Amino acid sequence: MAYDIIHISGKPHFLVPVHEFTELQSHANDLPDDVREELALGQKHPIKVLRKYRGMTQGDLAEASGISRPYITEIETGRKDGSIRALKAIADALNVSLEAIA
Repeated sequence: MAYDIIHISGKPHFLVPVHEFTELQSHANDLPDDVREELALGQKHPIKVLRKYRGMTQGDLAEASGISRPYITEIETGRKDGSIRALKAIADALNVSLEAIA
């Protein structure tokens, strides 16, 4: 997803269609504001942000999801997109929707 960014009072804001904003909010309500903001900024892969929020290492996530740690590293660094099966397993291990990490 690509969104326009505008600055208001020196702070970045995303321009998001209302229906997409509503969808995003419904999946992120259980997350603290700082985590939602970090996800919205898009500077780090959402899997990495959520993994760290959950207090997990890549090894912990690999064990919980049944996905290899090197594959998780490749997804988090953007070298690989990750298969739907892998992303679903990771989302389940992080206790988030697939949309939250894809």
